[in-house]
Amino acid sequence: MNSWVNLDAVWKIVVVGLVTGAGLPALFALGLRLLNPSGPSGPSDPSAPSGPADEAAAVRPTAGPVGSTLAGLIFALVLAAIGWGIYVIVNHR
Repeated sequence: MNSWVNLDAVWKIVVVGLVTGAGLPALFALGLRLLNPSGPSGPSDPSAPSGPADEAAAVRPTAGPVGSTLAGLIFALVLAAIGWGIYVIVNHR
């Protein structure tokens, strides 16, 4: 251990910073991706002319029950982490 720097505390700070700084936004992005899956999008009839009236007939994929459930769990986990962080800051003595 260095007398100037507590290396044990530094690596703990780095790990927590990476998890909360990159991990929580990545989880949130995964939840958004689960709600909006990729898939074919476009007019239901490819030979039909495209235009504003045809946008309503576009086929858009939906998340489905599994995607919605997983996204809800991920969002709940992110909110719990945010709430825990606020709790730790407020109750710091």
